[in-house]
Amino acid sequence: MTRARNVKIVATLGPASNDYKMIRALFEAGADVFRLNMSHGDHEEIRARHAIIRQIEEDTGKPIAILADLQGPKLRCGVFANDEGEELEVGAKFRFDLSKEAGDSTRVQLPHKEIFEALEVGSTLLVNDGKIRVRVEKCGNDFADCVVEVGGQISNRKGVNVPDVVLPLAALSEKDRRDLEFVCELGVDWLALSFVQRPEDVNEARELAKGRAAILSKIEKPAAVAAFDSILEVSDGIMVARGDLGVELPVQNVPPIQKQLIRKCRFAAKPVIVATQMLESMIESPVPTRAEVSDVATAIYEGTDAIMLSAESAAGDFPIEAVTTMNNVAVEVENDATFREVIEASRTFEGATVADGIVAAAREIAETADIKAICCFTQSGTTAALVSRERPRVPIIALSPVKATLRRLCLSWGTNCVNSDNVERFKMAVIAAARAARESGIATETDSIVVTAGVPFNVRGTTNILRVAPCDERLILNIDPE
Repeated sequence: MTRARNVKIVATLGPASNDYKMIRALFEAGADVFRLNMSHGDHEEIRARHAIIRQIEEDTGKPIAILADLQGPKLRCGVFANDEGEELEVGAKFRFDLSKEAGDSTRVQLPHKEIFEALEVGSTLLVNDGKIRVRVEKCGNDFADCVVEVGGQISNRKGVNVPDVVLPLAALSEKDRRDLEFVCELGVDWLALSFVQRPEDVNEARELAKGRAAILSKIEKPAAVAAFDSILEVSDGIMVARGDLGVELPVQNVPPIQKQLIRKCRFAAKPVIVATQMLESMIESPVPTRAEVSDVATAIYEGTDAIMLSAESAAGDFPIEAVTTMNNVAVEVENDATFREVIEASRTFEGATVADGIVAAAREIAETADIKAICCFTQSGTTAALVSRERPRVPIIALSPVKATLRRLCLSWGTNCVNSDNVERFKMAVIAAARAARESGIATETDSIVVTAGVPFNVRGTTNILRVAPCDERLILNIDPE
């Protein structure tokens, strides 16, 4: 199954997409990566969904990536004596403290000592997804006296955001550590790390994962935006998590940040997902709003590797329609001449290695001559990721004997992932590439392809050879005799 577009679609699984029939339908509608949200569902439910995805992979013969999204620490206030909560008026005084006593109109527990240790006079606290905003007037190690700047209803265990300080909290809670070990043993391909504030958060997760999954950092806090370059350097991929980002920053800041992060990820040849509220109305409606379609299209024009559905596919009434809509928008955008103009104008990086030069030359040759595909043999996925960064006009076929590599590459723009046998000679690699191009329907026997690989084979980071080859195996054998 070769997609008619290059951007990848991530679909979150949940109650609305919980059996073989539905998950298979989502895959056939266009989902390339399935997200398992560790905030919802116990380990047995996650195990069952994982098994279904792997069964679909076996039945279709196509690699499918599985992304496990760790919950991260959740900051919430305590409970109120009045179960309905309290109404906070603008200008009113309100205290957060460590006392377990039920809250009232003047105070409530905030059971996170680390927050009080980090707060300063003038800091802002946001409650209930930013619907309530208070400013700290006085604080200590166990309290914060605040004035209400934006009022509203505060009730039991509402979420609290602290946008303008770096909190001394680890990105991994005890629950996250248990979940991380579980999904790594289960065999997921990507770990999405929530509450990232600094590169050390990513390094901690990497040490625990021990190479069993690639690490994708969710950018959802101002501190992560400020430290983005160093976070990107230690991450395998990025998610622009616009939900919390839009709570903790002025909403008008989010679009330019999205554009900047996508460009930096592409420069680094690391996949980036744009997430949150992309087709939110399709939770309850079979058709999206025009603004949502424009939002999805904008992310594709900006060159993102993947676009993501959350509740739309996990708990909505129209999961298949949501994936189909994303697929149709992507096909339409990528067929627009303006898309190529934008993508190629943003190709501003300069190669510094032999591998950079090889993939740039492969793209130039493919677009200059009548070439049907760029085929790359890859052990670790680096070569295919570099070709993906080029955003070529022809399809990319990534071949590898390593299943884990192919699955992770399902998140990278334009990659058609094909399992191959180990090869010892370059001629056999060319034959395998020609066969894959024909079998995928991308090329015929009369067409030509570009093949990139590293010699010696099966060694990471040795991309050093490029060949224009016919798709007719007889011609390959005649040109390259034993």
